[in-house]
Amino acid sequence: MMEGILGIFGTFGILIPLVIVLSIILYLVPIPLWIAAWASGAYVGLFTLVAMRLRRVPPHTIVTARISSVKAGLNLSVDELEAHYLAGGNVMRVVNAMISADKANITLNFKRAAAIDLAGRDVLEAVQMSVLPKVIETPRIIAVARDGIQLVCLARVTVRTNIDRLVGGAGEETIIARVGEGMVSTIGSSASHKTVLENPDKISKYILEKGLDAGTAYEILSIDIADVDVGENIGAKLQIDQANADKQIAQAKAEERRAMAVAKEQEMRAKVVEAEAEVPLAMAEAFRSGQLGIMDYYRMQNLQADTEMRQDIAGEPSDGSIRSQKL
Repeated sequence: MMEGILGIFGTFGILIPLVIVLSIILYLVPIPLWIAAWASGAYVGLFTLVAMRLRRVPPHTIVTARISSVKAGLNLSVDELEAHYLAGGNVMRVVNAMISADKANITLNFKRAAAIDLAGRDVLEAVQMSVLPKVIETPRIIAVARDGIQLVCLARVTVRTNIDRLVGGAGEETIIARVGEGMVSTIGSSASHKTVLENPDKISKYILEKGLDAGTAYEILSIDIADVDVGENIGAKLQIDQANADKQIAQAKAEERRAMAVAKEQEMRAKVVEAEAEVPLAMAEAFRSGQLGIMDYYRMQNLQADTEMRQDIAGEPSDGSIRSQKL
C-alpha cells in the first residue's frame, strides 16, 4: 500500500516539473505564431520570437502587423516594427495607416508614418482625412462694417490633411482663428453691410486668397458662409454714447462757470461788507482829527434818514432791491 502511494507521489513529482518546463518553453517559443507567420508568407524565425519575449516585446502584435503589411504588399521588416514599438508607438495603427494610404495612392513611407505617430497625432485618422475631407464649423463671428452695422456670420471650412506638414503643423484651432480673422477683416473693410449680404462669397474669396493654411497640418479646400445675420447698429450706439458724453462735459463746464460766478459774487459782497465796516472807523478817526464836526455828523444823519424815507415812499427798500408798495 505504502509503495503504491510513494509511486504515485513520485510520478507527480516528475510530471509537475515537466509541465512547468514545457509551459516556459511554449511561452518563450510561440509556436502558433511561428506557424501563422510561415503560412502567411511573412516568415519570422523562432529565435527572433524568443528574442522578442526577452526584450519584452509582444510577439503577437509584431507578427500580426507584419502579416497585415505583407498581405497588403508592404514588406515591413520585423526590426522596424519592433523598434517603433520600443519607442512607444502604436504598431498596428501605423501599419493600418500605411495600408490605407497605399490603397488611396497616397505616398507614405514607414519612417514618416512612425514620426507622425510618435508626435502624438493619429496617423490613421490623418490618412482617412486625406481621402475624406473634414468639415470644420467656426463659431459665430461678430464683425462691424464701415457703416456701423454689426453682422454675425457662421462659416464651414472644408479641409484635408497635409501629410507633409502633419509633424509640426498647426491644428484646427489655428484654422478657425485665421478664418475668423479673415471674416472680421473682410466685413470691416466693406463700405456697407448690404454689400456683404448681397455677396457673401466675397468673404470666402478674400480668405482663400490670403493662404490661411500656410504652416498648418491641413489644406483648405473651400470656405462656405453658412449664415449671415444683421446685428445691432454699433455706429448709432457709439454716436449716442459720444453725444451723452459731450452733454455731460458741457453740463460739467456750465456748472463750473456757475460756481465760479457765485464765488465771485460772494467775494464782491464780502468786499462791500468789509468796506462798510471801515466807515465807522473812518468817521471816528475824522472826529479825533477834527476833520468832522458834530454838526456835520447830524446833517449826514438827517440826509440819510431823508433818503430812506424817500425810498420807502417810492416802494424801494433801503438795500436797493425792488419791492411792491403797499397801498
